[in-house]
Amino acid sequence: MYSLSGQEKARGVEPVPGSSPTPIVSSKSEKEVEVGTNTPAPTQPNNNGSNQITTSGGTDSQAGGNVSGAVTGSSSSSAAKSNVKLSFVGDVIFASKVEDLLKKYGWDYPYQYVQAYLDKADITVANLETPISTRGTPQSKEYVYRSSPEALPAFKAAGFDLVNTSNNHIMDYGQDALLDTLDELDKAGIKRVGTGRNSEEAYKHVIIEQNGIKVAFLGFSRVVPEVSWYAGKQKPGLAETYTTKLPLEAIAKAREEADLVVVIAHWGVERKDRPVKEQTDLAHKYIDQGADLVIASHPHVLQGFEQYKGKWIAYSLGNFIFTTNTEPATWESMILNATCTKERSCDLQMIPMLSKGAQPIRMTEEDGLKLFDKMSRISINAHLDKEGNISEAAPAKEPEPAATVPAQKTVPKKPADTGAGGANSANPQNGKNAPPASTTNKSSTGNTQRNEQPNSNAQQETATPKKQP
Repeated sequence: MYSLSGQEKARGVEPVPGSSPTPIVSSKSEKEVEVGTNTPAPTQPNNNGSNQITTSGGTDSQAGGNVSGAVTGSSSSSAAKSNVKLSFVGDVIFASKVEDLLKKYGWDYPYQYVQAYLDKADITVANLETPISTRGTPQSKEYVYRSSPEALPAFKAAGFDLVNTSNNHIMDYGQDALLDTLDELDKAGIKRVGTGRNSEEAYKHVIIEQNGIKVAFLGFSRVVPEVSWYAGKQKPGLAETYTTKLPLEAIAKAREEADLVVVIAHWGVERKDRPVKEQTDLAHKYIDQGADLVIASHPHVLQGFEQYKGKWIAYSLGNFIFTTNTEPATWESMILNATCTKERSCDLQMIPMLSKGAQPIRMTEEDGLKLFDKMSRISINAHLDKEGNISEAAPAKEPEPAATVPAQKTVPKKPADTGAGGANSANPQNGKNAPPASTTNKSSTGNTQRNEQPNSNAQQETATPKKQP
């Protein structure tokens, strides 16, 4: 699709282990002071091996997005404080081949070319697609991940404030590792949504207030290997959205308490660059219930944007820090900036990234423009200009037909909560919800069963939880 020679040469420049071309911010207060400043974009190797400042998706003064008046600090005006700057990235893991690179080059290795972009947001959010633990039992699924708690300090220092943990890998090592994940994130000072020690915590929103604006975040997944992963009244697990009762109730409650409501969803079909009907239906329901912004992941490729009733939906942000395969579409990534007001409107800008070898790097101007064009083509009703600013556009005359989830003869219902066993105390070996047969063996490190990219084969989402890569 686009030339990668320059980026490949960039990969050939190995940094000194543990080095960082841009400063790692260690406190939220330092980060707030930097928001809105004219910090240059980080330098990166060009095709000739020298350093340059790339300009796709904005000039160097827009390294973190084109935000009008998003300034914080003692000199900020009241007008400047009327909006809040959010930045979102897609899937993040620190396991498997990624862990090998981090141990070789340092835990801050993934952030060396993106630090300046992440710093500029008031709130920075990722989808954490791995448990953070040193214990647990690998589940019977094809790909399982577990990441070291040692990865979190650099992740936090890079600017990340909140993660969604409701996804198809967060319980890869069972309930013990999930509970460790909750504790480790809390210890690191990273807010979390989408999982909990019980269903109340899993569906509960988290509010972060910046510039006088209260922003509520929630996380839900429609890709769950089996119903035993669902949170119950007295059972740890995740917030699922195969059904909509609990998610919609959670959104309504957040709407009552916050100025802005952001839903982070995990859904879709792997390697498909357009959303399926289940994604669009859910996104519209979330907005109808009170969500102001819907941000999602799981397909491991980028999907387009939609504006629905004046609210934006980003259907998939792709991989940000992940294992690498040979499919170029899985290397395309982004940092999505949203500048939102207390009046519940948001302006979006996309920073085009190339993510290979666990180190995302800003695309060259030429490649960034090509990606903007692609995103305009695959979006439902959105257009990206040469700076990556996203605006509403007329829907395509003949959009590609959306794939539908194949109907199943028997749709197992979520079991009723029975106390300590929670919502899923039913025998998981009952046939309908039995775990998939294991096809691999646990590795010697215990952190992953297979090192390949979990999207090596496209698999369609099913109407009920089953094995997912």
